[in-house]
Order: sequence, then structure tokens, then C-alpha cells
Amino acid sequence: MKNVMVLGAGMVGSAIARDLAGEQKVTVADIDPKRLDVLSRGGLSTRRVDISDSEQLRGAVADQDLVIGAVPGFLGFSTLKTVVEAGKSAVDISFFEEDPFELDENARENGVTAVVDCGVAPGMGNIILGFHDRTMRVDFFECLVGGLPVKRSWPFQYKAPFSPIDVLEEYIRPARMMENGEIVAKPALSEPEYVELEPVGTLEACNTDGLRTLLRTMKTPTMREKTLRYPGHIEYVRVLLDSGFFSKDPVDVGGVAVAPIDLTAKLLFRKWRLGRDEPDITLMRIRISGEEGGAPKEYTYDLFDQYDEETGTLSMARTTGYTCSSVARLLLRGEFRRKGVCPPEYVGAEEGCFHQVMGDLRDRGVIYRVAEGPPPA
Repeated sequence: MKNVMVLGAGMVGSAIARDLAGEQKVTVADIDPKRLDVLSRGGLSTRRVDISDSEQLRGAVADQDLVIGAVPGFLGFSTLKTVVEAGKSAVDISFFEEDPFELDENARENGVTAVVDCGVAPGMGNIILGFHDRTMRVDFFECLVGGLPVKRSWPFQYKAPFSPIDVLEEYIRPARMMENGEIVAKPALSEPEYVELEPVGTLEACNTDGLRTLLRTMKTPTMREKTLRYPGHIEYVRVLLDSGFFSKDPVDVGGVAVAPIDLTAKLLFRKWRLGRDEPDITLMRIRISGEEGGAPKEYTYDLFDQYDEETGTLSMARTTGYTCSSVARLLLRGEFRRKGVCPPEYVGAEEGCFHQVMGDLRDRGVIYRVAEGPPPA
């Protein structure tokens, strides 16, 4: 067994830790003693660490063989930087805003591997595209993805399976995509469209900034990512956005400077928080088309995943966390050896790694249905 530390005892970090426990010596680090107490009572080893304190963090990871980053986005980059500088390989799902390739030279110099954005999307979408990019000329890539509550409640018809502030970041960060070989940026939540996905039915998709590293690593001339929500949610959120509720610029409220987005996140947390044992679902559709073997070809991957009642694990934790834990296994077994900052498409480009990740997910009930054939006329 090897030593693995999971940074962050939240929903996804806990799922990753439980998935790896028994195979490896897993320790979960977090500053919140209540979260740690729940995990320790469940049999996991825990350690109280202020992850934002680089010296504490360096000490905590000193004897670890692999570190998994499952912290909120605003902590992600600095956390990974500290881990890399400590000479530790990592798999990260924090989806931070900064460019991960800024840490590439440092990671190479330290001889470590840092797999970033290793969740469901970004994450599995990248892995799937990386796999097909090996054997075909990909002309088009589209990823539609969303985590939703089973129960739809007015007004937002949405519950956040993770930190609301990270959801709001998706709603304000410009959506970068590839059009005719050029990177273009469009407002988040723009170009809403209805899509039909079984077994749910009609959903609404809008632009979000989910392509991330693919814009740098892939030569595919047309790529886009859209987030799925129940119809009506996007319009409510756009009203808040256009009214300034997501602004990070402080405003004076009775002599106190308040950033509107901080207040909004606090208020929405009560509306968007999934209740105890409240079920959720995850849907994703990936379309990849181009030319393979001299003929037009299209692949479609469909995912519909549900809350696991037996283990009490949310679907978003399953689809995100089990992708991460599978890639962690590849590093621990020495099956993925590339050094430096490695987005998931690099993992998918290695055929054996791709099939291992797909198999691990299938064994855990996270199943991608694959259809292939000529592109539609």
C-alpha cells in the first residue's frame, strides 16, 4: 500500500477517499473538524490541516506518495503549486481559474505528474476526446453536461451538489470555445437551446467555460461545451447576473463594503443546498465527429447516472470522484508516467489508460453508452 492524502473532506473528496480506502493508506485533510469527525467515524484516517497555509500543507504531504486536490476553486491553484513544489505527484479536481500550465516547468523540474481538471467535465470529456484524437481527424467536439436534483423546486429548479460559489463562477466566467480554428469568448449563459436527453426529456443548455485545456492541446477546429439545466433556470440566473448580484466589486451597504457575489452565494446556498439523502442525477452527452480510416465517423457518448441509495453517494460525487480515483490508480501503479502538468486528454491518449478508466467507472455503475456511425446528414 502507498500513502495517499486527499485534500478536502467535502462531497467529492470524501467519495474519492472511500473509493481508494482499503487499496491504499488514505488520509483526508481538511480544516473543518466536523467533516473530519464524520469521516473518522466511518473508518477513514483524518488530519486537521489549514490547506491555505503553505507551510502546514508542505508538512502534511511530506510522507505522501500521491496527493489528491479536492478543494474549492479559489484555493486550487495555490494548493497544487505547494504540492508540486514539495515534490509530490497529484491528481486535482478543484477546477481553478488560473492556467495550470504555469506549473508545468516546476512539475517537470521536480519530476512529478500533476493531472488537473480530472472530474466528469472537465475530465471525462477530455479523456474521451484524447482517446479518439489518436486514431481519427476530429473536426467537431461537443460536450453537454449537468448535475441536477431529481426534484424540481420553484424558482430555480436547481440544487448545487458542490459549493455555490463555484457554480456562480461558471455563470460569470466568459465561455471560451473554438470556432473555425479560432478561440472565441462568449458570455456565460449565452446561446441557450433546448435539448432532448433520455430519460429526463427536455433540458436547456447554455455556454460555459468547460473546454479549458482542450483549447491549447487539441487542434479540433470546432469545440464547445454547454451546461445542462431544467428549462427556466437560465433565465432566472441571467436576471440576477444582469442586475449585478454576481459582481465582485464591493458596494457600500450601511457603511460596510460588501461584494454582491459573496452575499448572493450565502443566500443561494440555502436555496441550492441538497437536503440530506436528497437524490441527484448527472447527464452528459459527448459528440465527436470527423474522419477515421478514410471515412466520415461520429461517436456519441451518453451518461445518465443517479444517486446511490445504498452508499448515500451523490451522483456528482460518483461521476467526478471515481474518474479522479481511477486516474490516481494509474499513477500509483506507474501506468501513467508522463511528467509535468497533464490535463486528462493526455491520459486518454494512452489506450490502456483510457480503457482502465472506463472499466473502473463501469465497475462502479458509472456507465457511458457509446454509439458510432456516419455523421448525420
